[in-house]
Amino acid sequence: MVNKVSVGNVTIGDGDLVLIAGPCVIENAEMCYHIGKEVRTLCWELGIPYIFKASFDKANRLSVNSPRGPGLEKGLEILAQIKSNLAVPVLTDVHEVEQVAKVAEVADIIQIPAFLCRQTDLTVAVAKTGKVVNIKKGQFLSPYDMKNLAEKVTSTGNNQVLLTERGVTFGYGDLVVDMKSLAIMRQLGFPVVFDATHSVQRPGGLGTASGGDREFVPHLVRAACAVGIDALFLEVHPNPEKAFSDAATMLPLSSLKSVLEKAIEIHSVVKNTL
Repeated sequence: MVNKVSVGNVTIGDGDLVLIAGPCVIENAEMCYHIGKEVRTLCWELGIPYIFKASFDKANRLSVNSPRGPGLEKGLEILAQIKSNLAVPVLTDVHEVEQVAKVAEVADIIQIPAFLCRQTDLTVAVAKTGKVVNIKKGQFLSPYDMKNLAEKVTSTGNNQVLLTERGVTFGYGDLVVDMKSLAIMRQLGFPVVFDATHSVQRPGGLGTASGGDREFVPHLVRAACAVGIDALFLEVHPNPEKAFSDAATMLPLSSLKSVLEKAIEIHSVVKNTL
């Protein structure tokens, strides 16, 4: 039995497939609004709950010269506008304990990045806000390790936990997804999210940035939905090749409908068996 998590009018873990989607990083307010509005409209058409995501700061970039985003203050201002104007919950990530209080004023879900998932002080600080905590499984962890990370959150009395799979390190230049991890993490009693776009990354594949193989995103989405997930995490962009971050892995907005239609079809078949 999975603990249900609610944000606004969206419930994760009640049998419906939820979409968490948006650009990798906030480029500007206009771009975020365009993406959020397009995805929300599509989700209304398909009957799928929607949560907007974007990062205000990509603090874990490989190169010091990589674009990072607008920063905390401006980024939260844009996220607050998205939340209000589109009437959807929003998710963003934090990198430092000092950011947590301000982020909690805006975000409905606060995300612990994969690279920081073992940072106890950061996780506990996020948990104490009472917000939903999305823990991304580090590329270096097994799914069994996620029990300990979830307990850092629940030790504060906050049971609003999501666990996200985003691939595991395979050698130096690739990630692979062990689909068993979705079932293993779900057995821990928390809703499971599958991040299909980060899972096709090739870390450092472009020398000063991550490469990737976005053509495999639809395949991994279908596989994950067949195993059984509660939410799907996708980074989308109208023109990924010109995006500030994750240009090689983000899904074009024009491709989102076909990916979601197949995901919903598969999810509807397996959801009653979970």
